[in-house]
Amino acid sequence: MAAAVEAASLGLDVTVFEATRTLGGRARALSTEKPDGTPITLDNGQHILIGAYSETLALMQRVGLPLPQVMMALPLSLPYPDGTGLQTPAWASGWPAPLDALAAIATARGWSWGDRLALIRASVAWRLAGFTCAPSLTVEKLCESLPERVMQELIDPLCVSALNLPSSHASAVVFLNVMRDALFGRGAAGFSASSLLLPRTDLSSLFPQAAAHWLQSHHPATSRIHLGARITGLQAQADGWRLRGEGMDATFDRVIWATPPGVAVQTLLGHADDNDALASWGLQAHGLGFTAITTVYAFAPGARLPAPMLALRAEPDAHAAPAQFVFDRGQLNPGDAAAQGVLAFVVSASSGERDDLQARVLQQGSRQLGLALQPLLTVVEKRATFACTPGLERPGPVMAPGLYAAGDYVQGPYPATLESAVRHGLAAARLAAQLHG
Repeated sequence: MAAAVEAASLGLDVTVFEATRTLGGRARALSTEKPDGTPITLDNGQHILIGAYSETLALMQRVGLPLPQVMMALPLSLPYPDGTGLQTPAWASGWPAPLDALAAIATARGWSWGDRLALIRASVAWRLAGFTCAPSLTVEKLCESLPERVMQELIDPLCVSALNLPSSHASAVVFLNVMRDALFGRGAAGFSASSLLLPRTDLSSLFPQAAAHWLQSHHPATSRIHLGARITGLQAQADGWRLRGEGMDATFDRVIWATPPGVAVQTLLGHADDNDALASWGLQAHGLGFTAITTVYAFAPGARLPAPMLALRAEPDAHAAPAQFVFDRGQLNPGDAAAQGVLAFVVSASSGERDDLQARVLQQGSRQLGLALQPLLTVVEKRATFACTPGLERPGPVMAPGLYAAGDYVQGPYPATLESAVRHGLAAARLAAQLHG
């Protein structure tokens, strides 16, 4: 949808083919019921944005979304249920980065001055080095001099939430890019770079549906959106690319392919027709590994967490405490009666079967939050993100002449995030417009 909005803004005719009936891809709404039968709208995963997501926030504003109404802005904080952990003090709320982060570090409950100074020294060293390091480094190796508490309460949670990999396997290069922009970058849309932005609405409403409305309102004669329209065939033509699907066979002069890499490889390579460029791109995309994310939605009547978002403690038996974060959907949507008492537990880099994960998360929530939880819905995205490992070579944005890739896995500085997806969508549209020019 980012590609569609940008392409239309650049004067191109736009046709969107969405394979499912809901816009948004891996960031979309789902419907279920509470134990009493009350319908409730959830998401296929609990997402979080930060104030450094400049392109995403600008695009949301472009399509008319009132950011303060659709997102709750919190200062940098990773509190635990007992009140310890990293939290920006109230008197520093609103300070620009990196001052807000420094205030949070200086006042972190449970941290010694040695912990605080070690993190500050490391952050200054990263900045002096231009937030660069050897491509082969893992985050764990990059941070080997940091105290255990700093690793457990800041580095590990940030790493697994941003890169969806534990620090022992995650790329230090990409992690430093995230740290640079989140802790030392410039914020966007009036937010500090390190602000945590939690959606107040379902993810389809957060951008994709607004983008579709914007296209139909601002470019009604030159934009079309087809839902439930899966493209199953692709063939190079002298005048562009021929697309085939159920009930559809048409040629377009440029195509932006915005599916996960596995779908792209499966569909495109089967119809490469000896196209060397496309085959080369497909082989590189085929080499990507993937990691899973599980979101467990649970309900406890009257449940209200100390904060809208809490970090959860690792336990001696890591298998028994798989979730790293929990979100209070009732606090995020205070006007929605159905959302009250609904919690979203996030298991990044998850492994195991859905029912087993759900059971372990509910037990973990009961121990750490003191709540009797009932399961509502558990969503396992087995290929949620590409595995952002050291030295990874990612496929580029040009698949073949007139055919472009848009997705969070495309070559770039960021891990698989909403910001990365938006940036590559915008870039693909601009490449298409250059060809048109």
